[in-house]
Amino acid sequence: MAKFDKLAVMAKIGGTGMVPVFYHKDAEIAKKVIKACYDGGVRAFEFTNRGDFAHEVFAEVVKYAAKECPDMAMGIGSIVDPATAALYIQMGACFVVGPLFNPEVARICNRRLVAYAPGCGSVSEVGMAQEMGCDLCKVFPGDVLGPKFVKGLTAPMPWSKLMVTGGVEPTEENLSAWVKAGVYCVGMGSKLFPKDKIAAEDWNFITEKCKVALGYIAEARSK
Repeated sequence: MAKFDKLAVMAKIGGTGMVPVFYHKDAEIAKKVIKACYDGGVRAFEFTNRGDFAHEVFAEVVKYAAKECPDMAMGIGSIVDPATAALYIQMGACFVVGPLFNPEVARICNRRLVAYAPGCGSVSEVGMAQEMGCDLCKVFPGDVLGPKFVKGLTAPMPWSKLMVTGGVEPTEENLSAWVKAGVYCVGMGSKLFPKDKIAAEDWNFITEKCKVALGYIAEARSK
């Protein structure tokens, strides 16, 4: 069962404004990355379902996070079907993220009060997802749609809570543009975890990168 329910997860994501997105087949490396992000101020982390036996890795990191990162809400990403969503929810996923919107996934998540952030690329998709109980919608791919899409959507639908993912960079210019456009939070992957830093096991780099990125978001929100 999820350690944190939908309301708690939404508060954590909205409070920091950033959700790291990461996958690695080695559970030990994933644990180090999660801890580094936690030390940097992150309180919601998306592990992606992208490799063989990814669910086994997730099972390990969830147990680790429960002990070493007690306030971290662990979520699962790249979910496109209800069966896979149910598998990860059973393993303790606190939220589910997908590259697309699947109403059947929404039903599975709603039954357990687990937040579901589906990938949406149009105003109509966001609207349909909201009708199915999705409090948070993922704008994807962000680098294709751009901040103007978010600003345009929230004008007639100001209640919308959007998480932009895809091409988000941990720079003041990029993060400020998204925050000013009206996003609820950003999802950030490769730019936050350079392959060379992971290979070198430079966990301090990740911690500091998270601190800086969260600082940029907080600053942009205050203006």
